[in-house]
Amino acid sequence: MTTTTRPYATLLAKGEDRKQRILDVAQRLLARNGWRNTTLAQIAKEAGVTAAGLLHHFESKEQLLHAVLDARDADDSEHADYLTGDLVEGIANAADRFDRSPQLVGTFAVLMVENIAPDAPLHDRLVDRYRQAVDIIADRIRSGQAEGRYRSDVNPARKAVEILAFVNGMETSWLLDPSIPLIDVFREYSRSLASQLMAPAGS
Repeated sequence: MTTTTRPYATLLAKGEDRKQRILDVAQRLLARNGWRNTTLAQIAKEAGVTAAGLLHHFESKEQLLHAVLDARDADDSEHADYLTGDLVEGIANAADRFDRSPQLVGTFAVLMVENIAPDAPLHDRLVDRYRQAVDIIADRIRSGQAEGRYRSDVNPARKAVEILAFVNGMETSWLLDPSIPLIDVFREYSRSLASQLMAPAGS
């Protein structure tokens, strides 16, 4: 028995491929030029689609920017162990992102800096995202304290701010100097973090 691919299924697959290509190009241009200096026309041209073809998938520049952030959020959900798994081990492994998704690192860092102003298109979302990440990490620290694994005299909210500052700061530093020994730096910080968090044996 032979099967044939339905025409609309083929069209759907091609449409998803085209959408992903547009998103990949947008990430690359945004990381290089920033959102203010990147136009939809530039993205469409480099992605090999018409302006109408781009607008079929992304109705506006702002919608495309949000799609880029969605990609970063999806990567975090799948790989950011410091947000979901063991906190200290997750920090040690966070350097993997730089090899796995360098474009996401660059794009996110540029978008974050460019959207600091309250009237910037992604400002509110980035602020909410940051606060949610602080809350998640702080809750993980509190859970460790409740279980007796972490010191009770550590302030979870302040330590969460420090951890995120390290991760975000390393992304910016790496963009400036890709020769930074990321694995060593992240492992060293994770060891320091463990010594600060771990409750003394027998306490």
